[in-house]
Amino acid sequence: MSKLDGKIVWVTGAGSGIGEAASVALAGEGATVVLTGRRKEPLDAVAARITASGGKAVVEAADLTKAASVDALAQKIVATFGRLDILVNNAGVNILARDWKRIDATGIDTLLQGNLNSAFYCARAVLPAMRVQGGGQLIHTASMAGRNISPLSGPGYTAAKHAVVAMSHTINMEECVNGIRSTVVCPGEVNTPILKQRPNPLSEEELARMLQPEQCGDLIRYLACLPASVTINEVWITPTWNRSYVAALERKPL
Repeated sequence: MSKLDGKIVWVTGAGSGIGEAASVALAGEGATVVLTGRRKEPLDAVAARITASGGKAVVEAADLTKAASVDALAQKIVATFGRLDILVNNAGVNILARDWKRIDATGIDTLLQGNLNSAFYCARAVLPAMRVQGGGQLIHTASMAGRNISPLSGPGYTAAKHAVVAMSHTINMEECVNGIRSTVVCPGEVNTPILKQRPNPLSEEELARMLQPEQCGDLIRYLACLPASVTINEVWITPTWNRSYVAALERKPL
């Protein structure tokens, strides 16, 4: 028997990158995976990939920056399946005009709504059902930008991901007595479509040296398969060839 047989898992940002890889890995462990993102077409493709391998997937497109939409979808999942065991809170965005010289109010709203508000809305929406059923798990994709401050990711993305890290830890502080556990995953650079929102294009060699989505998906699968009595509060996962470390090594000493 697979480790997640009978479990209902909601994955946000499931249409590509880490979300897609996590959905495939979790379905491979027997979970029924609810796939959510803004666009239905990529979600349908991921669902087809899962079902072709004998897994179970349901597509529910939604705008996660709208609290009412998030609440309605969480309630629909519980009404349909009778429970909601795991939330993979993975949706995120970045923008090109990300530094203080260029960012405008629209960009700030995009970053905070897409990376922080959506994560808060999803966490808040699933907690009531998890309390009633006596347990549950939340796994949030933050970033190394949620721990390390640098110009690379931009101030808005960095601030939002720091807040996601804090959010996850506060869930454990309040909800551990309800059997609910929360893990925040902080990846370094991952070869995902969000890298197209980098001001400086990356070479194929650089992309190949980064973390790959499947490696992050396998980590999420591992976390989801841990016993309910175990919480890994926070994980840093980075490529061995870490571009920020390499750049530091190549700088001349002061």
